[in-house]
Amino acid sequence: MNESQGMNGKWRAVGLLALAELLVLSIWFSGAATLPAIRAETEITSLQASLYTSMLSVGFVAGTLVSAVLGLADRWRPQTIFGLAALTGAVANGALIWIDPASPLVPIFRFGIGICMAGCYPVGMKMVSTWARGDMGLLTGLLVGALTLGSGAPHLVQAFLSGIDWRLTLAATSIAALTGAVLVQIAGLGPNALKPAKFKPAAVLEAWRNRALRLANFGYFGHMWELYAVWGWMVVFLNASFAVWYGEGDPRIGFNASLLTFGVLGAGAVGALLGGWLADRVGRTAVTMAAMGASAGCCMAAGFLFGGPPWILAVFCLFWGIVVIADSAQFSASVMELADPERVGTMVTAQTSIGFMLTLITIHMVPEVVALIGWEWAFWTVAIGPLLGFFAMGRLRSHPDAVKIAGGRR
Repeated sequence: MNESQGMNGKWRAVGLLALAELLVLSIWFSGAATLPAIRAETEITSLQASLYTSMLSVGFVAGTLVSAVLGLADRWRPQTIFGLAALTGAVANGALIWIDPASPLVPIFRFGIGICMAGCYPVGMKMVSTWARGDMGLLTGLLVGALTLGSGAPHLVQAFLSGIDWRLTLAATSIAALTGAVLVQIAGLGPNALKPAKFKPAAVLEAWRNRALRLANFGYFGHMWELYAVWGWMVVFLNASFAVWYGEGDPRIGFNASLLTFGVLGAGAVGALLGGWLADRVGRTAVTMAAMGASAGCCMAAGFLFGGPPWILAVFCLFWGIVVIADSAQFSASVMELADPERVGTMVTAQTSIGFMLTLITIHMVPEVVALIGWEWAFWTVAIGPLLGFFAMGRLRSHPDAVKIAGGRR
């Protein structure tokens, strides 16, 4: 095979993987996207509303924790894990169409969907790393961009189905996930793929024992403290802000909030790609520190725009959507470059497990903070994460092992 054929095969495989990731991850935020419509139709408590988002994260944490300890991502054929997880998640998401939104079964099904997502996102990262050749940042950025678009897709569907039936959003995203489960089966692995690793439960502890890995993980944890609090509550924040500007009951509120939320996540896809491209050329620690500094600033500025002119808030939120995710893939890229090649899947899975564990705090924290001090100041508590992550990546930048990252570009 000549170099041209090899490159074509690489981008075909990476493209299929990214498309599969986009389609499957659409079921992740289907709960958050349909929540305003569900609350308008059915009386559910604030706790139940929080569980729509948080129980999926709980399931994801449980799934990734078990996967990391057992080393599944490094021991089993990744296409099989991804496909089975996507198929099961699609069925569970579709089942919610026939379940009363106030039923205690809903959090259980969302928990199950979260477990399934643990078999998709980290495994997809492991798959794309097998194709990396000096472009780890771009490839991981492409995958996170697909994840971001997939997460935003339910908001787009819900925007245009507003007033029709939120169950159609669940149906559309389940069909998308089933399609992704099929596509991933023909996404091949690259030349960096290794033979299955031996079972070694203690291998997961290397994420803590290795100082460089630990610092990269701490950077990711700070990023995650913010990310899903922003993504998970953005549509609610916008609904509340637009209600102040337009007045309660205005028909523009729900449509504009859902459409802009999709725009925020769509802009994030651009941010993820741009962040990956820059990180391969400028340096991973430089890009992650710049992104976290900017997103922390957005957290602190958002409240001053609450209830103000929608177009100003829209421009601001689109910028926030870019910087809040621009660094995300680069933490995974850093870990994959710093880790033992045989344990790349395990290290990425361990990283995401703890990162999403932290999102459980902020997802439940935000509505409580809003009740106490309002949307004007709520996101200040979220800014703590990226500020601490900025410090961790600064420490990694001065670590000797940082030369392993992005070909020595810190």
